[in-house]
Amino acid sequence: DFEISRIGTNGDMRRFAELIRELDGNVDAIGLGGIDLYLYAPGGKKYTIRDAAKLAANAKVTPVVDGSGIKNNLERETFEWLQREGIIDFANKNVLVVCGVDRFGMAEAAARLSKSVIYGDLMFNCGIPIPITSYRMLGILAHTFLPLICILPFQWLYPIGEKQEQTVPKHEKYFQWADVVAGDNKIIKRFMPSPQSGALVGKTVITNTLTPSEVEALKARGVKQMVIYTKEFNGRTIATNVVEGI
Repeated sequence: DFEISRIGTNGDMRRFAELIRELDGNVDAIGLGGIDLYLYAPGGKKYTIRDAAKLAANAKVTPVVDGSGIKNNLERETFEWLQREGIIDFANKNVLVVCGVDRFGMAEAAARLSKSVIYGDLMFNCGIPIPITSYRMLGILAHTFLPLICILPFQWLYPIGEKQEQTVPKHEKYFQWADVVAGDNKIIKRFMPSPQSGALVGKTVITNTLTPSEVEALKARGVKQMVIYTKEFNGRTIATNVVEGI
């Protein structure tokens, strides 16, 4: 049996640090939710996000995990399983991975299995309207810019707090281009096209940490198939950091 608690701070990093100090030594594992500790570049090079490392350092006894080990294995295997079982033939699919350095197992599998792939790291995380069209290009950009990106304030890179509940459609043509949209649900939710656009009609979404209302939002946009690869508890599919903590 496991007791799992999900405690939000609405993007308040100071309160986040206080919670880690309070929980340290009193729980068996701490999962960093809504923030990555590590980003990975093709080839396995690992870069540490400074803001997340500062948070994790508040735990002196209890292990702190961010789900990156699960992302590397479970998400890669999800793509391979879908192909192997004949559920999705990626060889005939265009795949949009919304952030490759966050989902490096998924990024590699998509490159290897798909007809074509676009990584949205620059578009969705850096505000630069340039699609990354190959795994090799993703690697070059990652090795060049991740050392700088990882020392920037995390809220510049990823929606936190109330921003996670807002949808501001961007780069609709790439959602329209894709047969499969994959990656972090918070990024998909933040930038996905409106229902009126029709850009997601008939598409497949591969993600996790979906709430019932988020499932309904994707249905309202005409999404045909959702592949969610973590366990569901009480209507919410849990995050990779929780799986890794377990």
